[in-house]
Amino acid sequence: MSLHDLASTPKPPYYAAIFTSQRSEGDGGYGATAERMLELARAQPGFLGVESVREAAGLGITVSYWSSREDIRAWKDVLEHRAAQARGRAQWYTGYQLRICKVEAEHGFRSH
Repeated sequence: MSLHDLASTPKPPYYAAIFTSQRSEGDGGYGATAERMLELARAQPGFLGVESVREAAGLGITVSYWSSREDIRAWKDVLEHRAAQARGRAQWYTGYQLRICKVEAEHGFRSH
């Protein structure tokens, strides 16, 4: 699965962490760190999937799906993730917002 695929999630309820961000100029190791965070997140208990997009002007939205709020809290506290969060505030983002939502229903369509 790449970051551009639709996530396959279980029957609700589950949780979504919606991370909306505005990137600053330059990479400064961002790409490699983003790949590492995805690798780490996939290894976390309760991780269900992720969808992510970023426009050329730097606005991005990443939605990660989790079994519980506790799983999201545990991910937030992973040491390597905390270091990436700090670097994001200091170097990679001009602003961001994180929203945690409970998914109670879903509907979809796939042509394949």
